[in-house]
Amino acid sequence: MSLNVLITAASRRVPLVQAFQSALAASGRRGRVIVTDVNPLSPAVHVAERWYHVPMATSPDYLDAIIGICETERIALIVPTIDDELEIFASAAKWFLARGIRVAVSPEWTSKTCNDKLATCRYLRDHGVRAAETWLPADVPADPNFPLFIKPRAGRGGVGAFQVHSAKDLAFFSNYVETPVVQEFLDGPEYTIDLFCDFNHQPIAIVPRERVVVRAGVMDRGRTVQDPALMALAESVAAAMPFLGAVNIQCRVVKGEPVVFEINPRFSGGIPLTIAAGADFPLYLLELTAGRRVAPRIGRFRGDLWLTSYEASIFVKGDALDSGRRPPMAIGDVA
Repeated sequence: MSLNVLITAASRRVPLVQAFQSALAASGRRGRVIVTDVNPLSPAVHVAERWYHVPMATSPDYLDAIIGICETERIALIVPTIDDELEIFASAAKWFLARGIRVAVSPEWTSKTCNDKLATCRYLRDHGVRAAETWLPADVPADPNFPLFIKPRAGRGGVGAFQVHSAKDLAFFSNYVETPVVQEFLDGPEYTIDLFCDFNHQPIAIVPRERVVVRAGVMDRGRTVQDPALMALAESVAAAMPFLGAVNIQCRVVKGEPVVFEINPRFSGGIPLTIAAGADFPLYLLELTAGRRVAPRIGRFRGDLWLTSYEASIFVKGDALDSGRRPPMAIGDVA
């Protein structure tokens, strides 16, 4: 069975593309990794077997472009990677499935809730999961405990997020940040918990990672941790909300207890560490897409494995930037 994978909005996700290529090789199945992007200079474009230029996810023509690629490339699995497109793919997942294409996306309700940081934390708190107290600026208590934290209600990568130390700061940033929410300040080490759920929304793997150094919202240095409390938190989140595929739960540990402050139902930027620790999420997705059962393996990963990242470059001839072409891979090809 040929199993072609389409990774959307590939951008800088070179490790994710390579992880799916490695998973295909490990599975023994024939298949290719195709990507989409809006920019021919996005690095991941130049490691995939093929790539396609597509409109922005907000364009009314976006899904039609994806459908055309799926037909041309005989795609079996679509892997959305950015928050903006999760609800779009979730709403169309049944349509794709009826045509033999699996979309690795959580249900539409889950995608919509997790794209709203206020709704996420309120829902979790209402269902007994420890989550950061979160308000709209107008609803912040009259005499709050500073510092607080303000950020966009829908956003990613830490863009527009600020610590707030006074009522004056709160008034300023409430106008400065677009559609803001305010959260209690969680004073403690930060963790991302990578969670993988099968097509029946059952947890298969959970890998907590401490985010020691974060740059532009992505872990630059960090380590896996075998922490029962963090794994239990992920299981409680999965019991409260239905997920499918990769999910990353962001939390801080405050006075020994983990507290969720947001959830992203997609692959995380730090997923290479989770895969290296023995939890191969791309391989699990391929196996499930091929109709094979993946047994739960919670806790079966290497703890205290560190990741330290660095920048790398890809060199591309100008005439190799056309959509649908496979650009050169090596510096020698450019000479």
